[in-house]
Amino acid sequence: MHKHISLLFSLVCFSIFLHGIHGALIEQPGSLILGCGLDEGGAKDDDGRQWSPDNKFLATEGGSNTSKATYQDPSLTSVVPYMTARIFTSETAYKFQVQPDKRYWLRLHFYPSLYGSFDPSNSYFSVDVNGITLLSNFSAFITCQALSQAYIDREYSLAPLNSDTLTLTFKPSDKQNGAFAFVNGIQLIEMPELFDSAALVGYADQTVDVKTLSLQTMFRLNIGGQYISPAQDSGLSRTWYDDTPYLYGSATGVTNQATKNVQINYQTMPQYIAPPTVYSTSRSMGNNKDVNMGYNLTWVFQVDPNSMYLARLHFCDYYYFKVNEIVFDIFVNNQTAQIQADIIGWTGGKGVPTYKDYVVYVQDGQGDEQLWLALHPAPDTKPEFYDAMLNGVEIFKLNDTNLSGPNPQPSDMLLKDQAEETGFHAHNAYDKNAVIGGAAGGAAGFAFMAAICIAVYHKKKKVPGSVTHTSWLPIYGNSHTNGSKSTSGKSIASANLAAMAQGLCRYFTLEEIKQATKSFDESNVIGVGGFGKVYKGVIDNGVLVAIKRSNPQSEQGVNEFQTEIEMLSKLRHKHLVSLIGFCEEDDEMCLVYDYMALGTFREHLYKGIKPLATLSWKQRLEICIGAARGLHYLHTGAKYTIIHRDVKTTNILLDENWNAKVSDFGLSKTGPDMNKGHVSTVVKGSFGYLDPEYFRRQQLTEKSDVYSFGVVLFEALCARPVLNPNLPKEQVSLAEWALLCKQKGTLEDLIDPHIKGTINPESLKKFVDTAEKCLSDCGTDRPSMNDLLWNLEFALNLQVNQDGSTHSASRTDENEFEEINLGNNDMANHYKNLSLGSEHDINQDSNYSENPTDIFSQLVSPKGR
Repeated sequence: MHKHISLLFSLVCFSIFLHGIHGALIEQPGSLILGCGLDEGGAKDDDGRQWSPDNKFLATEGGSNTSKATYQDPSLTSVVPYMTARIFTSETAYKFQVQPDKRYWLRLHFYPSLYGSFDPSNSYFSVDVNGITLLSNFSAFITCQALSQAYIDREYSLAPLNSDTLTLTFKPSDKQNGAFAFVNGIQLIEMPELFDSAALVGYADQTVDVKTLSLQTMFRLNIGGQYISPAQDSGLSRTWYDDTPYLYGSATGVTNQATKNVQINYQTMPQYIAPPTVYSTSRSMGNNKDVNMGYNLTWVFQVDPNSMYLARLHFCDYYYFKVNEIVFDIFVNNQTAQIQADIIGWTGGKGVPTYKDYVVYVQDGQGDEQLWLALHPAPDTKPEFYDAMLNGVEIFKLNDTNLSGPNPQPSDMLLKDQAEETGFHAHNAYDKNAVIGGAAGGAAGFAFMAAICIAVYHKKKKVPGSVTHTSWLPIYGNSHTNGSKSTSGKSIASANLAAMAQGLCRYFTLEEIKQATKSFDESNVIGVGGFGKVYKGVIDNGVLVAIKRSNPQSEQGVNEFQTEIEMLSKLRHKHLVSLIGFCEEDDEMCLVYDYMALGTFREHLYKGIKPLATLSWKQRLEICIGAARGLHYLHTGAKYTIIHRDVKTTNILLDENWNAKVSDFGLSKTGPDMNKGHVSTVVKGSFGYLDPEYFRRQQLTEKSDVYSFGVVLFEALCARPVLNPNLPKEQVSLAEWALLCKQKGTLEDLIDPHIKGTINPESLKKFVDTAEKCLSDCGTDRPSMNDLLWNLEFALNLQVNQDGSTHSASRTDENEFEEINLGNNDMANHYKNLSLGSEHDINQDSNYSENPTDIFSQLVSPKGR
C-alpha cells in the first residue's frame, strides 16, 4: 500500500513538473490561449489552464457574435473552450502581436454543435494566416461525422512570418447558401525551433529545409504505448495517440515497455522533442527470425494527395546496448528512406533517444491517398537479431502557402446507420414512454441532428472541393471479398467495411474454412446462437480456432458480421478476444476467432455446467478485473468510444491461463451519435443485464455497460442466474434481489456457499459497494470503468494481503496490452502469442464435446437480442 502511495505521489509531482514547463512556455510574450465567446475574466479548463476572452483581438467590428453550445458531449476533454463559440457571418480577422523571427504553434479548436439558430451543416469556411491558407471550404461538422468524433482540433506550426503582426482571418464560404464560420478556441504559442533539414526520400543526398516552411500536424502517435494527453507532454501541450488503428494487416508485431530501472537519457537532445513516455514504449517485430523476414511492420495513414509530408520517427533502444544487434531498413511509400538503421549506432548507448526526419511527396493519382511507413530487418549486416522497432511517429504536411485539404466523406455504412436510427425515432415520435421528463428536448434535438446528418450527405455531393475517398474508417482497395451477395440481399463487399478493406484481419477462402471444419462437420460444433453455429477448426497446420458461421436466414447475422469486423479488427488488447479473420463467399459469412481453452466465466460459476474445481474468491476478482480492463479500453483507450451493449458472464471468456477476455461485439455501438452524449438506438442486449435507464429512454451510453457489469459482479459473488422465474417474485432478478438484501443487511445469505467464509470482510465490502454503485438507477451516479477498475483492484489487494500472497494493482501494468504477433496466410508461427488452445486441449476435456453449446460464450443464450 505504501508503495502505491509513493508511486501516486511521484506521478503527481511529475504532472506538476510538466504543468510548470507548460506554464513557462505559454507565458512567453506573444503566446495566447483564447476561449472564443468567453465572458470577461475568462475561465480555466480541466487542466487548470486559463483561457482568456477573444474579443479584444478582433480587428474588425461586426460580422461576428458569440453563442453557447446546446449540448455537451461526454467525450469533451473540458467544457472550456468547447462549449462557447464565436460565429462569423462575414469575413472577420483577429490580429496578434508576434515576434517576427519566432516559430509559433497555432491550434484551432472546433466543436460543431447547435449554436442558437445556426445549423452546423451550413458551416463551410476558410481560414488563412498572413497569406497562408490553412483551411478551405472546411466543414467541421462533416469532418467530425466522418471521423466519428465530437470535436476536432487543427494544429499548425507556423514558420517565422517576418512581421510583428499575425492576422488570422475567418471567411464563410461563398459556395454555400447561409454559410457561416465558427471557432471555439485559439492557441497561439511561441515554440522552440523543432525542425531543421530533412532527407528527401527517393532523391539521394537531397534535403528539404523545413525551417522555412509551415506545417500541419496530421498524425502524432505513441508507438506501442497509450494515449498521452497535452498535460502529460514534455512542455509543448501536444497530444499523442495509440498507433493500433493505423497498423496494416494482421502482422502487428509485439509491444514492449522499458523496465523501471531504465532511465531515458536525453544527453544533448532537448527533452521537449518527445516525452519519456514515448521513448519508454515501442513496437517491434518479435524474436522469430524466419517470421520476421517474411513481412514488414507497417503503418498506413490517410493523407491528402499532391502534397509534401515530413515523417519524424522517434527511436530509443532500452533493451539492447551493442551495435549491430538490431539493424533494419525504413521504407516510406514503398521507397527506401534509410538503409541499415542501427539505433545503438546512432545514439551510442542504451536508453538514449533520437529521431530521424524524412520528407516524401505523395502523388495525386488513383490510390495515392495514403502514406505507408514500413520497417524490415536488414540481413546484409548479419545482425545478431533480425528485428525492427519504432517508438513514435509524427507526420506533418508541408507547404509555404497552402495547407488546406478536402473534407472527408462519411461512409455509406455510417450514413445508412443514421438513416435507420432516424426512421426508428420518426415511427416512435409520439411514444411518451420513450422519453422521461426533461429528456424530451434531447430527443427532439436528436431527431433534428439526425435529419441534418442525412441532409448534409446530399448537400455534400454538390460541395466543390469535397472528395469521396475517405470513409468513416480507412479504406484499403485490395479487399479479398468477392462481392457475392448473401441470402439477405446484402453485399458485404459493397458495404466498404473498413477492416476488411484495409486488411486489418486475415481473409479466408470458403475452401480454407471448409478444410478447417471438415466441411462444417456437426461433430465440430462447439456453440449455437442467434448468429449461427460455432465450429472448432484447425488452421495453419495445428492452430485451433473458433469459427462462427452465420445462419443464412438471419438478417441480424449480417449486421453482426459487419459490426464484429469493424470493431474487433482494429482492437488489440490483452483482455479482448482477438478476431483472426473472416470469410464472405457464396452466401457464406464466417468469423474466425482465437480459441479460448477454458470457456466462459459463467460455466465456471454454476455448479453442474462443468465438473471443475470451484473458482476461489481471488480468481473471481482477477477475472472481473481482466474483463473491466477490456471494457475500460473500449470506453477510453480505443480511438473512438465503444459501447459493448451486451456485457454478461457468457461474453467473458477464459484462456488457458485464466486470463479474462471480453467477446461478442455484434451489438456494439460507436461513433455516429456520440456527439449528443449518447447513441439513440433500438434497445438490444440480454435481459437481466439490461440497463433500465437505457430501456426507458432508448439512449445508450457507456454507463449502460457499467450497469451490466454491476450485474456480472453480483453474479460472480452469488453464482446464481441473473433471472430465475422459478423463485419468488422479489427474487427473480438477481440485481434487484441483491440490492434489496444489501439494504436489509442480509447479503451474506446470497454468497456462493463454496466461497463463503473465505472472503476478507473488507474486500467483500469494497466489492459489494462497487457493485451497488454500478446498479444506480441514474447513469450519472454510476462510476466510470476507470473508477470501477480501481475499486476492484483495491478489493483484490485487500484479499491477497489476507491470503499472504502478492498482487500488483498498478493500472500501468506493462502487460496490459497484449504482445500480438499475427501473421499472413502462410505464417502459422505468427499465432504463437494468441491465447489459442490446441487439439490436445480438446481431447483432454471431454466435456467440451459432450456439452458443446456452452463453450463459445457470445452464442450462448441469445435471448434479449
